[in-house]
Amino acid sequence: MFHRDTLNRLPSIQLLQQSLPLLAVLIMSLSFHEAAHAFAADRLGDPTARQLGRLTLNPLAHIDWIGTVLFPLIAMSSGIPLIGWAKPVPVDMRNLREPRRDFALVALAGPVSNLILAVAAGLLFEAHLASTDAPGVLAQTLLMAVIMNVMLALFNMIPVPPLDGGNVLMGLVPHSVARSINWLRPYGFLIIYGLMLTGVLTAIMGPVQHFLLSFLL
Repeated sequence: MFHRDTLNRLPSIQLLQQSLPLLAVLIMSLSFHEAAHAFAADRLGDPTARQLGRLTLNPLAHIDWIGTVLFPLIAMSSGIPLIGWAKPVPVDMRNLREPRRDFALVALAGPVSNLILAVAAGLLFEAHLASTDAPGVLAQTLLMAVIMNVMLALFNMIPVPPLDGGNVLMGLVPHSVARSINWLRPYGFLIIYGLMLTGVLTAIMGPVQHFLLSFLL
């Protein structure tokens, strides 16, 4: 993406110009992610998200102005490791046909949607490079989309609630283990920050991210 030392030397207006395309890719990717949750829930018997207008790719239905816009902009411009988020899609498990299994499938739909976006962006990126001798803004945006969506898919599959990976895990393990995992929910982001700041998260995700990007690019 952008080297931190280079960004630090850019005038603030140029830094903003660099950040806005990345923010646009992030908003699109998060909107696709949340719409996938809503679609999966609706197909599995819970119309709650559809009734609330969340079964759409319109970013305005999914944006949290602090978590989706402000925090990412601060992180992009300062290097501070802030975790962003979109509005979570509401799911009423009582409407699901097989509550534990189906809730896990709803959770899984988000990261899978980001992998689909990464593959699509990767194919378009390669096609664009093959058709031009001077890659420009489009190539850079497509590259951002590949990297961003791979990162979102991997990050959200960390098996710690409230992330999707934690909810998927709770649908796979016995009830007693699921209750123990759910007990971690209020402390989930503290655990994730701990993994980030100690470098454990990078050590775990780095090789997987490298493998996926080498496959897609």
